[in-house]
Amino acid sequence: LLPGYHDFEWQPALRNVSPDCHVGIVDGLSGWAASVDDSPADTITRRFRYDVALASALKDLEEDILAGLRERGLEDGAAATHFSVMVKESCDGMGDVSEKHGGGPAVPEKAVRFSFTVMSVSVQAEGREEAVTVFREAKPNSELSCKPLSLMFVDESDHETLTAILGPVVGERDAMKRSRLLLTLGGLQRSFRFHFRGSGYDEKMVREMEGLEASGSTYICTLCDSTRAEASSNMVLHSITRSHEENLERYEVWRTNPYAESADELRDRVKGVSAKPFLETQPTLDALHCDIGNATEFYKMFQDEIGEVFRKPNPSREERRSWRAALDKQLRKKLKLKPVMRMNGNYARRLMTQEAVEVVCELVPSEERRLALQELMGLYIQMKPVWRASCPAKECPDQLCRYSFNSQRFAELLSTTFKYRYDGKITNYLHKTLAHVPEIIERDGSIGAWASEGNESGNKLFRRFRKMNA
Repeated sequence: LLPGYHDFEWQPALRNVSPDCHVGIVDGLSGWAASVDDSPADTITRRFRYDVALASALKDLEEDILAGLRERGLEDGAAATHFSVMVKESCDGMGDVSEKHGGGPAVPEKAVRFSFTVMSVSVQAEGREEAVTVFREAKPNSELSCKPLSLMFVDESDHETLTAILGPVVGERDAMKRSRLLLTLGGLQRSFRFHFRGSGYDEKMVREMEGLEASGSTYICTLCDSTRAEASSNMVLHSITRSHEENLERYEVWRTNPYAESADELRDRVKGVSAKPFLETQPTLDALHCDIGNATEFYKMFQDEIGEVFRKPNPSREERRSWRAALDKQLRKKLKLKPVMRMNGNYARRLMTQEAVEVVCELVPSEERRLALQELMGLYIQMKPVWRASCPAKECPDQLCRYSFNSQRFAELLSTTFKYRYDGKITNYLHKTLAHVPEIIERDGSIGAWASEGNESGNKLFRRFRKMNA
């Protein structure tokens, strides 16, 4: 059932949120004076109230939670009343969703979707030290477990409108952090505390939400303060230091300039925080976009190797174009891999394989470069399952153990054999892949499970429905 059907209450009551439970789809701008200029304000966004949507999502899982309690021998009620719920949040711009000839109101032709997934429900049972998990989402990256919360016709780069629309969502979320949901499950009233983790964002969206400079910034990372040059000279040894709180503090420093510094000194002090962070994201790495970012980089490296750029730097545009054409032709002929305008997940998955690198090596003149490319890809294929798996300790324990060793060797290859590409520079996702993966896995247990993939699949469905109704 859609949100707005079940009874529940909050203790203490949520600040600035109506106690009414029977609220379905609301205008995402309700509560704002009509000031969104370019389009009629009541047409650009629809959403569910966050608390109503969460109550509904838990009711959907009622049977699974009760079954989990029975399995753990906790169904007698008294022992199992205080639950804690882990929620993954995702948000992503969808690019062009124009109706080809629909006659609706004029809205921006870009859309943004915000959605959440209930990742796990655990219960603090009496007489047991740690919480017992009674439900864990088996398919955390399926569009079926990913519940839409808000749909907006906004360009994701339009910071003002995006913040205006997500403002109330952030308000509801903050209120829920300080309160407990009382909801009837299996005929008994139980209480739930929510823990939110915004991990399903690509880098562009994280930077937008957390007030950082855009992806091309010299401050290359959303997890640490490293600059691009530092990250390329020391590829592996960095630790996660950024956080939402720190970004807010740094924004205050940026705004007030308390030490009366020059623009450059100030920017270095705040490490690229230059807007007010408005939505807390989890400092992590998005597995899907990591895949795509690294594949883009390998695709370019393959072209450089075909043209032997390590021998003769600064090739002309024509030369580059001919190498790209040769690469595309070879991949299409041998792997039936059609060239794409923009790198996507499916292309990335097929490009980052041993057979793809062997096919590419047929075009690489020198034997030692071929071996280097094959070793590089071999290491990458060893590393990838670690940040792709939903539970790496179970699914790929050997690769997990060897990750640091592999990333060390990978970095060594980049800074020697491929120095022509990585001298003083490195791509954002390669830095994260090499430097931060082990720490995130140690903290969260998984990267793959917390990815944005479910939300991206949901985007595809939304596109399809919109085309049908247009």
